[in-house]
Amino acid sequence: MPDDKTKTDNPDRSQVAGDEDYEVRHLAEEAGITPEQARILIKRHGTDRKVLHKIAESIKAS
Repeated sequence: MPDDKTKTDNPDRSQVAGDEDYEVRHLAEEAGITPEQARILIKRHGTDRKVLHKIAESIKAS
């Protein structure tokens, strides 16, 4: 994070920051899964938001 808070870029919303609890909770709420399930998905499949949502849909369907 920059020292000058006015000089920030737009965040990359295509990725999930798996080490940030608020990002994990947000993914879980969006995808309709538990935060623990979201953490497991991130560890197994990476941080691409679209991929994680697609996998979460298959979890909910089963």
